[in-house]
Amino acid sequence: MDETQKRVNELSPLTWAYIGDAVYELYIREKLINETKLKPHKLHIESIKHVKASAQAETLRKIEDMLTDEEKEIVRRARNTKNHHLPKNANVNDYMHSTAFEGLIGYLYLTKQEKRLEEILSKTM
Repeated sequence: MDETQKRVNELSPLTWAYIGDAVYELYIREKLINETKLKPHKLHIESIKHVKASAQAETLRKIEDMLTDEEKEIVRRARNTKNHHLPKNANVNDYMHSTAFEGLIGYLYLTKQEKRLEEILSKTM
């Protein structure tokens, strides 16, 4: 394990999810801009369909079979981390799985595993 990975492993999985949320939303926005001709308001409406908790939870279920054992452990840690904030539009199970998905994305981003991050992101839409 290199120094970067050690440092990232010491962070809270909620920190991984915090950055993972931003990385995933940027990925979705770029993809929509590159693949559609929607105006900004419609881009926003369309991006929300992908970044809301229920959609991210479903995405995690879709990609679970392609995850390595290490990635499954990252997902487990992020999913089981206590978070006292629950958005008004999400059920607890979806929110936990959404946090797990964002945690995985954030972990891969922070540990600079760009190729693997891109492999996983390419399976999300």
